[in-house]
Amino acid sequence: MTERLWLVTNRASGSNSEDAVHAVCEGLASAGAEPVRVSDVTDGLPDREALIHEQFDHVAVFAGDGTVNALATSLEGWEGALLVLPGGTANLLAGALHPGREAAAIAASLPRLQTTRRACIRGPDLTALVEVLAGPGATWSDVREGLREGSVGEVAGAAVAAIRQSTTGPMVALTDPPLGRVEGYAGVRLEVAEAGMIVEGYGAETVGDYLKQGIALLRRNFREGPHEDLGRHASVHCRSLEAGSMPLMVDGERREGAAELRFSLAPLALDLFVSP
Repeated sequence: MTERLWLVTNRASGSNSEDAVHAVCEGLASAGAEPVRVSDVTDGLPDREALIHEQFDHVAVFAGDGTVNALATSLEGWEGALLVLPGGTANLLAGALHPGREAAAIAASLPRLQTTRRACIRGPDLTALVEVLAGPGATWSDVREGLREGSVGEVAGAAVAAIRQSTTGPMVALTDPPLGRVEGYAGVRLEVAEAGMIVEGYGAETVGDYLKQGIALLRRNFREGPHEDLGRHASVHCRSLEAGSMPLMVDGERREGAAELRFSLAPLALDLFVSP
């Protein structure tokens, strides 16, 4: 295998130590795809024009879900393939494509990997490769960010704000089709699945109790808590029960959306490497 590959890393990620990046590069080299170029996200992301002009066949990204999302969505329409390596905190897409595998091992197995096309979730000005969480429960991500950066003061403040917001903030209801509680949820979770988006509702008590566990955020995930399974759907309309913006978590990254949003399952126009 002698194909041109560009490796994107993120030195700000806890998983991107010098040794870890070296191990990934060694794995790729053993697979016949030693990176022609290695760049950090702070240098900007490769774009389609550069990849085409310099005749790259593949891009590998060793970073977290936010970087993976930004890169994959910017490369839609490119004829090459993207190798997603777990280099962040949650590694949602890497986990879906390469369950239970470490970055260096995935890199070394590149010749044996297949390529696939996945669905994604589209909303106004956003694309989620794995999941969206809509509602005040999305503010738990602010706590996680503080934990990742090691700021005790920011973590404490964010935790108090997230608990308050998750338990008393404006709930989000599913109105088209009408699903679940009329009074809404602290978190409506949408997950990419081939047979339709998996839709789940998390009550204020679930997210609020979870946040109160503080440091357990590092070890557990509110997704494991009690929730209502609301079926699989091609499209859903979410509405905040109060005026204002709707807190969102898109592939683990915080955003703000309008008070009413429609999310739909759609194809992602990019080849992704997947472990067989």
